[in-house]
Amino acid sequence: MISGISAGYLRRLGISDPGTPSAEALFALQRAHLERIPYENIDIQLGRPPGIDPELSAHRFAAGRGGYCFHLNGAFAALLESLGYDVTRHVGGVYEDLDAREVNGNHMALTVRVDGTPYFVDAGLGDGPYEPLPLLEGCYEQGEFGYRMEPLTGPDGPGWTVHSAGGPFPVTNFRAAPAVTADFEAEHLRLSTAEDSSFVRTLTLLRRDAEGIDLLRGRVLTRIDGAKGPSETELTGAEEFYDAIATVFGRELDDLTPDDRAALWTKVTLAHEARLAEQATRA
Repeated sequence: MISGISAGYLRRLGISDPGTPSAEALFALQRAHLERIPYENIDIQLGRPPGIDPELSAHRFAAGRGGYCFHLNGAFAALLESLGYDVTRHVGGVYEDLDAREVNGNHMALTVRVDGTPYFVDAGLGDGPYEPLPLLEGCYEQGEFGYRMEPLTGPDGPGWTVHSAGGPFPVTNFRAAPAVTADFEAEHLRLSTAEDSSFVRTLTLLRRDAEGIDLLRGRVLTRIDGAKGPSETELTGAEEFYDAIATVFGRELDDLTPDDRAALWTKVTLAHEARLAEQATRA
């Protein structure tokens, strides 16, 4: 049990009775997690990164916040364990390079064995599979999105590689060896505080549903539809910006003071203008 807070966590997921462990229930839990708890780095952007203790993350989710992979998968693993699932954490890495075969430790991956079958379960990618994937080599379709699971060999193996279509990070690699929360602490510190970290430099929110992916990067809101492809909208004002965070991504904003909102909007706007200037020099 996650210190008695499973009920609040499950309320955020919209699940009153998760039932006993089964593949059907596991699939429902992952779908709900992806739809209702966003991948987001607002607190990192504001210079107050939350820790990755699963109990802390679960409290944050119950209060309407989100997080990135170490928060999302860390708490989800603990929730599943409290419900009786057999969960294993793994050191992983996400990549834009389709040929990447290493594991750099910037992702926590999960596998869950239920009804005698192992599954790749991930609520922390933001743009990953909507439902668990069998931990078996092969190709899998979920709506308009396709995935390929294959063994990871080489220096960082044995493990698995998951190829995903449609999102900003198409490759996820993870080692087969089990891991614990402490194995991710050093990398979390780097990702959440280093000046060159993308989490520190760029505001990012992601949310997955059955039809596609919502992505907010800075002031650009993108809908990645599996059938239609991506469409972009530039958010031009603070009110529109915060409305998108609340309504598209379901991220409660009651923890942000007026000063927080002003600081975040200013930071996002400066980064947006710098990106536009850089694009203009390349044109």
